[in-house]
Amino acid sequence: MKLLTFFHLYTDGFRQMTWGRILWMIILVKLFIMFAILKVFFFPNLLKTLFETDQERSEYVSEEFSRRVCQ
Repeated sequence: MKLLTFFHLYTDGFRQMTWGRILWMIILVKLFIMFAILKVFFFPNLLKTLFETDQERSEYVSEEFSRRVCQ
């Protein structure tokens, strides 16, 4: 019940804002840039470049996980 009241409060508030839609569009464009474009250029898939098979990748991840957790 509280979640529904919370949702209605924000939807009514954004409906009455004059700049609300423009601000949401700016927020969505910024999120798209951050997660879609920057990920491609700054966060390459290192496991794909370092290892050829899924078996090698899984072994590396499990070894690294075990090594870092056990320290």
